[in-house]
Amino acid sequence: MTFGLRDRAVVVTGGSKGFGRIVARRLAAEGCAVALCARSAETLAATAREIEAEYGTRVFARSCDVTVPDELGAFVDAAAEALGGLDGLVTNAGDAFGGGLMDSTPEEWTRTFELNVGHSAHAIRTCVPHMRARGRGDVVIVSSISGWKPGRNTQYGAAKAAEIYMASTLARELAADRIRVNTVSPGSMLIPGGGWDEFRQREPERYERFLGEFPGGALPSGEDVAEVVAFLLSDHARAVNGANIPVDAAQNAPAASGY
Repeated sequence: MTFGLRDRAVVVTGGSKGFGRIVARRLAAEGCAVALCARSAETLAATAREIEAEYGTRVFARSCDVTVPDELGAFVDAAAEALGGLDGLVTNAGDAFGGGLMDSTPEEWTRTFELNVGHSAHAIRTCVPHMRARGRGDVVIVSSISGWKPGRNTQYGAAKAAEIYMASTLARELAADRIRVNTVSPGSMLIPGGGWDEFRQREPERYERFLGEFPGGALPSGEDVAEVVAFLLSDHARAVNGANIPVDAAQNAPAASGY
């Protein structure tokens, strides 16, 4: 299925590997031009070449640290210039730092929030003028079911909850500019070479027990979630704004260790 995104230009942060790469490929399959950023210049260049060769679409790629506002802003502005404007944004970059409350430092909490919430906010802020020039825009923040299903990493869950709240408020703030803001919240995704794939190979018995958290007995794939991202960026979702869409196959606990 296609969603009518051909010729749109979309930024994907953290787009060189994992779920970000899957999203970029899905959008390229739609005929989108994509702008990708990540820390690793080598991996980023390889992904850009792969997408250009397979889909024949324009790809702008630049290495940057998304937690440094000047770097992120320069990337967004350069992407808009290279692609002739911007229509969409997917803020995918994210991670967690530190362990439990007593095993984490204030710096790790700050770093977790800067990477998840801070980078998303600044990316949106920088994209808004380019979207206004288009007369519209669509934003998808990649959050997580950890934003409301309690897990063991409090700082990550709190940051993801903040992203969901941010989308609900920015949807109202930016509605006059015809810019929609939504979140998609994946559960545990089975991505080749990803963390859950490695866990499956390393600890197959624990993985089989973990499947009990899914009523259907299987983790969603990255492609399953990317399909929802593409939908949210499209006119098919024109009345969806400020929403949080879980894509988790009705997952219970968000981690193999339970709650």
